[in-house]
Amino acid sequence: MAQIINMPRLSDTMEEGTVAAWLKKVGDKIEEGDILAEIETDKATMEFESFNEGFLLHIGIQEGGTAKVDTLLAIIGEEGEDISGILSESTAEAKPETMTDKKVTLSAVEESSSTEVEILEGVIVVTMPRLSDTMEEGTVATWLKKTGDTVEEGDILAEIETDKATMEFESFQSGTLLYVGLNEGDSAKVDSLLAIIGPKGTDVSAIAKNFSPAGETSSKKEEVPKAIAPKEETKVIEASQSSNTSTGRIFISPLAKKMADEKGINIGQVKGSGENGRIVKRDIENFTPSAVAQSSSAPVAKFVASGQEDFDEKPNSQMRKAIAKNLAKSKFTAPHYYLNVEFDMDNAIAFRSQYNSIPDIKISYNDMIVKACALALRQHPQVNSQWFDDKMKLNNHVHIGVAVAVEDGLMVPVVKFANEQSLPQIGAAVRDYAGRARKKKLGMDEMEGSTFTISNLGMFGIESFTSIINQPNSAILSVGAIVQKPVVKNGQVVAGNTMKLTLACDHRTVDGATGSQFLQTLKGYIENPVTMLV
Repeated sequence: MAQIINMPRLSDTMEEGTVAAWLKKVGDKIEEGDILAEIETDKATMEFESFNEGFLLHIGIQEGGTAKVDTLLAIIGEEGEDISGILSESTAEAKPETMTDKKVTLSAVEESSSTEVEILEGVIVVTMPRLSDTMEEGTVATWLKKTGDTVEEGDILAEIETDKATMEFESFQSGTLLYVGLNEGDSAKVDSLLAIIGPKGTDVSAIAKNFSPAGETSSKKEEVPKAIAPKEETKVIEASQSSNTSTGRIFISPLAKKMADEKGINIGQVKGSGENGRIVKRDIENFTPSAVAQSSSAPVAKFVASGQEDFDEKPNSQMRKAIAKNLAKSKFTAPHYYLNVEFDMDNAIAFRSQYNSIPDIKISYNDMIVKACALALRQHPQVNSQWFDDKMKLNNHVHIGVAVAVEDGLMVPVVKFANEQSLPQIGAAVRDYAGRARKKKLGMDEMEGSTFTISNLGMFGIESFTSIINQPNSAILSVGAIVQKPVVKNGQVVAGNTMKLTLACDHRTVDGATGSQFLQTLKGYIENPVTMLV
């Protein structure tokens, strides 16, 4: 008899879960104790094992899909058992559509009512995946497969830009890529049609024409994304340097354009190897400026006459949109106030110099600040807190977010349990995170869970600035440059080194006196850094 498996409650605070990965597929034999899937909760990603034996007859939530606790997750039963009655009894809310269902609900483009279109055996509808917990829509940065290509399980289909990073999206099915629903550079909501995979030669035009995400209906005609045919133009970027077409336009993928901008490459000098001479990622990676300069007759950048108005348009990335949304929410919901201090850095400079004299050891001033903040936060849990409408959460652990500037904005990797780590350990972690952040290679778990944040612009020569609180934190510390200037010591004016810091606080959780006491403790560690080793 078929057994219904619902989304489990894997933590005491869990209200919904996300299927991070299925370790079994429909048709597989299941033994008691087998791991069915990896479920991402509000606290961790956990393995979910089966307590039943049989065959996996149905998957109710696709990978990347999120659903409430007790929502239909899967059905296990006898091989070939009829489960249509069970599925028909499930409500639309309890049964999200999946890529493994034989029928999906489609919005009629030519009619005002919804209809059902039969999906032939072996045809798989691939939808825009949810690749992060906050992702609402994704952008196709580049396709690594094109219509007509053979796709094997595990092949990378595309690179998807989310609100946090650009991530590879691999196929969990094998077949032929029959249809592509989004051009490179196009964005769509999670669960929108991304691609269709199936047996070679299968006509999927009806599916592509009428598809709509599960739970949506349409009473009016909607624009349907067109497949990328071999001879169709994709995204066109205007360029003044040169052209790889007779129309004066350069065809280039958004990812290749971004890479060219980062490397300072004149795309007018790059020969495209893609369809219709289109410049793609590999062309930028293999580009040699010196060779082109000697052999190419491509003109230099267009001369702009004095007084001429000119501009470039750059679409907002998913990361930039998310940053704007989160910072605006923080600024206009949390009552910010600022505390400014200036620390004597003479002892810190001497301490760092002596510490770095140890072979194979190198720490930065930022590492020292992270460590000092972590120790001070343990003594002032109010600053290490989070605000909720009905309560205040005082964290006993210290996870410090370190702001890192990247091409599309700002990423905040988190140094976990910073108070328990040594200075060299903190330094190694921050360097590793910063390097991978700039390459968008950080995992989602490495950017979550901060209880306090540090933003350091001292390396850019900025002496003093303020930051917007990284919610749900209650405070963020802005760190300026170390400046040499005259100071008074023991009644004498002497040369000294100082550093200005600004603590932005959420007044709902951190009062002025509390923030000031935290800064006094921090001052003790920074001005006498040997105390951090005690």
